[in-house]
Amino acid sequence: MDLAGKVAVVTGAGAGLGRAEALELARAGASLVLNDLPGSAAAVAAEIEELGAKCVVVEGDVGERSTADALVAAAVEEFGGLHVVVNNAGVLRDRMLFNMSDEDWDLVVRVHLRGHFLLSRNAASYWRGQSKQADAPVYGRIVNTSSEAFLLGSEGQANYAAAKAGIAALTVATARGTSRYGVRANAICPRARTGMTAHVFGDAPDGDDSLAPEHVAKFVAYLAGPSGDRINGQVFVVHGGMVALMAPPTVEQKFGALSDLDGYFADRDPQRTFSCTETMSL
Repeated sequence: MDLAGKVAVVTGAGAGLGRAEALELARAGASLVLNDLPGSAAAVAAEIEELGAKCVVVEGDVGERSTADALVAAAVEEFGGLHVVVNNAGVLRDRMLFNMSDEDWDLVVRVHLRGHFLLSRNAASYWRGQSKQADAPVYGRIVNTSSEAFLLGSEGQANYAAAKAGIAALTVATARGTSRYGVRANAICPRARTGMTAHVFGDAPDGDDSLAPEHVAKFVAYLAGPSGDRINGQVFVVHGGMVALMAPPTVEQKFGALSDLDGYFADRDPQRTFSCTETMSL
């Protein structure tokens, strides 16, 4: 996980999982470009500098093109290049589908899915240019943040689950389209006790917390480092030192005629859907 000489961008770095990821990458030797909303990343920037690592803060909304432009520009201009992107910034607007407003939907999809797209696109364009100039693969890592909400189809999070499913698909498409240039793109579905998930996981217990974001951050640093070179286009569930590699969807049954569906579904458990409830036992 040696990242000495590497430059990493972390979005949503001001608190929670993003803060833990930024600190872990700094400990591994990376220089950091931190992103969060205005005034949110100053404290973690100070922590990183106390570790002896270099960092710069680029404030802004990840759903805006100008923020993605500024993040890549800061990495190149301040530190001479870009090697790692950790897309982490997010927001929740939980509602049942029938109560969800247009604004609830648009905000969550914009911050999560559009935010991931904008920075990933800019980073991929930079790495492609560097690879063509060198006529060789470069060092590029993208770690995207999906969620078990998309695996399960969380009923009170239609917007969030849809955005996170899109991020998983974006990750695989990124991996397939940029691997020739040396880029590795993977997605994590983290369980971490943060301000955004306090309503789900509650207060931290005394002593070691298996849901502490630091557990997830160590795996992010692993994927960002040379150790992640052979890992590409994968989706992982990760928490408390446990990492589960998710299998891609498979074909359950092929039907030659519509009438064949009647008999098949007559005896099939109606609660068995595309939802991956197996993750609940991890």
